[in-house]
Amino acid sequence: MLELSVEIPQNGNISPNEVSYALDEAAENEFAKLLDRPRTLTLENRQRSLDEKSLGDFSIMSPGVSSRNADNISYLADHLENIISSSRRSGINTPRSGFSTPRSQADFEPHPIVGDAWEALRRSMVYFRGEPVGTIAALDNSEEKVNYDQVFVRDFVPSALAFLMNGEPEIVKNFLLKTLRLQSWEKKIDRFQLGEGVMPASFKVYHDPVRNHETLIADFGESAIGRVAPIDSGFWWIILLRAYTKSTGDSSLAEKPECQKGMRLILSLCLSEGFDTFPTLLCADGCCMIDRRMGVYGYPLEIQALFFMALRCALVLLKEDVEGKEFIERIVKRLHALSYHMRSYYWMDFKQLNDIYRYKTEEYSHTAVNKFNVMPDSLPEWVFDFMPNRGGYFIGNVSPAKMDIRWFCLGNCIAILSSLATAEQSTAIMDLIEARWEELVGEMPLKVCYPAIESHDWRIVTGCDPKNTRWSYHNGGSWPVLLWLLTAACIKTGRPQIARRAIELAESRLLKDNWPEYYDGKQGRYIGKQSRKFQTWSVAGYLVAKMMLEDPSHLGMISLEEDKQMKPVLRRSASWTTI
Repeated sequence: MLELSVEIPQNGNISPNEVSYALDEAAENEFAKLLDRPRTLTLENRQRSLDEKSLGDFSIMSPGVSSRNADNISYLADHLENIISSSRRSGINTPRSGFSTPRSQADFEPHPIVGDAWEALRRSMVYFRGEPVGTIAALDNSEEKVNYDQVFVRDFVPSALAFLMNGEPEIVKNFLLKTLRLQSWEKKIDRFQLGEGVMPASFKVYHDPVRNHETLIADFGESAIGRVAPIDSGFWWIILLRAYTKSTGDSSLAEKPECQKGMRLILSLCLSEGFDTFPTLLCADGCCMIDRRMGVYGYPLEIQALFFMALRCALVLLKEDVEGKEFIERIVKRLHALSYHMRSYYWMDFKQLNDIYRYKTEEYSHTAVNKFNVMPDSLPEWVFDFMPNRGGYFIGNVSPAKMDIRWFCLGNCIAILSSLATAEQSTAIMDLIEARWEELVGEMPLKVCYPAIESHDWRIVTGCDPKNTRWSYHNGGSWPVLLWLLTAACIKTGRPQIARRAIELAESRLLKDNWPEYYDGKQGRYIGKQSRKFQTWSVAGYLVAKMMLEDPSHLGMISLEEDKQMKPVLRRSASWTTI
């Protein structure tokens, strides 16, 4: 077992060049926990009222770390704190890269591609009447633009986080206000009018050369493939509003009457009463990041996780006035029901898989164990080899007689960040990623879903979609943008070494491949056959991942701590205390 050692010269001074590490697993975990402690900033003191719980301080001492290691970690952390605070970023000219566990002077220097990434991100900025309002989807001029020259709500989120982490909140504020104004537009597809609270999927700036006038043109799904409204846009808008407020300490934007109304309109769409027997949201295919037919209709994990996170963000952003209190009460009730439902019925680990394998069917009455009447023979063969003894994940979809057992990255990462996943479940998800690294990460992070649909199933599920062939695009493709979500989940669970490993893989390819949208193949070895180059969220996702590793206190703007009151007492597996 190795000790964490710091070589101290006779004069007692330590420079970054003279710091050397030999980390064992216990010491690295303690170091990661210490890094999770937010730095003391005047701005942060104004932010604590935004959340019921902030990221807590972590104890340095633990039974697994010797007193010498603990002293070294404490001293070294203080030293690194000084390095970090004395080297603040100053935009494109001096962006600092995220650091891995330092072993040499090179580890304190920005990675060569960081500067290129910032330049690419700034080139993608869109201006409306002289003000930055977002970033376009891609800057690939070798392909027909289609709608890649538009500002997508979901695509802008990692760009917004990068700007916030770099101390540039203006573009994020402008984006939030402009999309809010677009929400108020009348929205029609053919002769049908969409709900008032629907947020646009994207918008673009149109310049009238005759009148020398600029206007915004929004797409609410009427131009999208399949004509599906983006359910996730409203959720991402609320999550980003909370991130802006948390990052800047400025609650005046969220408190504006128009922002309060915008949140209530979004929530009205989601909390309305109907024929639902589940607290989850019923959705069409193509309503989220997977915006083509991929068998995610029903109650997809990605939407439920984003729904949960948006509800929790709204809970701290809504004012407790007459209108706000009504929504707060409805949110609290829904959160309790939703967390119970997701943790109980979407969770899959070795024991639960074995239980489903032995399910009886056609059970009647409230005592039924197989509540959704899932047929055990419908379990796909691959899952029995894929499921490790330790680890677990939230499956893709649950509805009557249907379980989509596929792994979906975005939904599981958001489950960790929003604390939809309990601490035990979060740990199990990270255990699964480590155990199935080749399948889920391979040579380029990160699989959007696993495994790919092939042969007859592909023809039936996708409708023979030529873009979603096996191990391509949404059908098992590898998406670099997911790197920021993985990194955030790793930091929150105290496993930064996983993120570090994934980032190093991405750095070996992204710049020389010109920042592709996605990669193809089981291992993610090949640039996607229809992948756009200079994809903005690939660039931004990398930068956010690097900056979060560099300064883990950034995690606070995109992470929520667990509310113990929402933790149902339900034993599901020997690997948990409760779920």
